[in-house]
Amino acid sequence: MKLFLLISLFSILHTNIALEFTAQDILYSLEQISEGIIESAPGALRPDYVFKTIKNIVEGLPAEIFYSVANALCSTVIAKGKDKTPDQYDPSLGDIKFQFRTPCDKREYPVGDPSGLGEDEDFDPDKNTVIFATGWTTTVNNERHDAFAQAYNCRGDTNYLALDVGNYINTLYSWSSENTDKIGKYLAVGIHRLESIIDIGKLHIIGHSLGAQIVGSAARYYRNLTKKALPYVTGLEPAFPCFNEGEELTVISSSDADFVDIIHTDPGVSGQPQAFGHVDFYVGGKFPVQDACNSPACSHEIVWQYWVESVYPNNVDDFLAKRCNSLNSLQEGKCVGSEYPMGYAVPHKLRGRYVLEVNAEKPYGKNATVDYTNPETTVCGSCEELQ
Repeated sequence: MKLFLLISLFSILHTNIALEFTAQDILYSLEQISEGIIESAPGALRPDYVFKTIKNIVEGLPAEIFYSVANALCSTVIAKGKDKTPDQYDPSLGDIKFQFRTPCDKREYPVGDPSGLGEDEDFDPDKNTVIFATGWTTTVNNERHDAFAQAYNCRGDTNYLALDVGNYINTLYSWSSENTDKIGKYLAVGIHRLESIIDIGKLHIIGHSLGAQIVGSAARYYRNLTKKALPYVTGLEPAFPCFNEGEELTVISSSDADFVDIIHTDPGVSGQPQAFGHVDFYVGGKFPVQDACNSPACSHEIVWQYWVESVYPNNVDDFLAKRCNSLNSLQEGKCVGSEYPMGYAVPHKLRGRYVLEVNAEKPYGKNATVDYTNPETTVCGSCEELQ
């Protein structure tokens, strides 16, 4: 967080950009955190809701104000072209790879020529295929890919591909943000070439934070390249700073694919506050701090753990949500209609904004049963299971 502030300030001083934003831009964050209270009045507020509100004001509001300003600064810097990515950090197609994860091995194939996947004896073209892209400062060998790979390998019906983008999103945030567009373009090329190997109708691409913006970009480029839409794209906490609809770096949205679901756990801070998907899930409403966390940073990261939990066969209905406009309305029983699962089993017919509560400890899903599979202790999908 402090690093990004220094980056933003350096960009302003270095480029002498005259930024134009009003007090309304800065106070936008106040609206986000208070809207949950205002929109549901009149009616008595429960003590736990008031406590949650206070917790979020203390722990989330400063970050929310900061990131609203940072978004304005970063968008202006990029739009004016004053801080372009240096050549050494400019993505090259030859460096972008698919890392195929089996329970016991990792093998990489160039995105520009993924034909080797078709010859890999462990890659089953008749199965579903998932491609996952992680976020800022991450590389391909990280705990997120480890957890995702094990969960999908546990299912046994999915080929799991981790997107290896080298160090192209492991640099200055503004440069990493700009790189998401070109990486997405290269991923679209790779997906197009995968058509000779897999049924694209069984493909699901997922991204977290900047990774969500990468997969959104890939879906847009794929449509331009093939005149067809990808079937399914998921954004887990799409990055907020630098990404705004209709600007130089646009945000993942429902126009990108046949079905786009987005999960928000830190809206208005690191993650997008607005609903851009076919269906948007707000975990804990519009508050930027999750019950299991004490900071927006933790809340931005925990979303991928929610998703992993939902992938295990016994957990697909752990996270049930209702179409709703606020957490308070949900808790007051004002949200009518059926409950639907967030995560792996989300119905693709869903449209609108959904709200749900989660537990502060694992299992995070409030609908978890006695058969719950704990991602931290299970050997399902791991090499240990095969030994």
